[in-house]
Amino acid sequence: MLNAALVIAAKDMKLMAGRGGPVLRPLLLGLLLVTLFSLSLGAGANITAETASAVFWLSSAFCLTILMTALFDLEETGKARMGLLLAPIPVQAVWLGKSLAGLGLMLLIQTVLLAASLILCNMTWAGSVPLALGGVILVDIGIVGLGALLASLTGGQTARESLCSLVVFPLLVPQLLAGIRLLAALYDAAATDAAQWLGITAAFDAIFIAAALVLFPVLFGGEN
Repeated sequence: MLNAALVIAAKDMKLMAGRGGPVLRPLLLGLLLVTLFSLSLGAGANITAETASAVFWLSSAFCLTILMTALFDLEETGKARMGLLLAPIPVQAVWLGKSLAGLGLMLLIQTVLLAASLILCNMTWAGSVPLALGGVILVDIGIVGLGALLASLTGGQTARESLCSLVVFPLLVPQLLAGIRLLAALYDAAATDAAQWLGITAAFDAIFIAAALVLFPVLFGGEN
């Protein structure tokens, strides 16, 4: 399953990079949201570490829905969904491949968003870099896995894409809260309680991954 997932992930990342638009759209949206959120706080405002972290994660959440929907639209454009279902691989390999591609692209986008939030929120790296970046990766694993599961429902249909956004955001709340506290450790050396959120994040990662492995074959192949 892993080999098939890696092939799917490599194929998706190559297609997304070649088309450009599917990656640029969430990136530009994220930059716009970071700018708007930071400006709404007021010029010269004393922005806390948690606030700057919240700006980053809220922008990332909106980028996630666009990115994961675009990844599944790759098959809808060429009617290749049936080909994936008929391929001699576990259906879960499709979810894993999409998740790996989404994780790689999400981290790339977040690198830009993090730099933008540091500048616009006037923050500095004063805390634990390994803890914060490790937390970002852990949170991303969970939200990308969940995003891949729910994006499989859209099937390139606009109405379903809107439904996906409505469903995914409430489910992301625990991970986003953990992400906010973990990333705050990057900005504030006094954020000593951030490490305990790693366990919470890992627990939700396990829940989302287990749910995806069970439900994805039903959701992805439900109409075929």
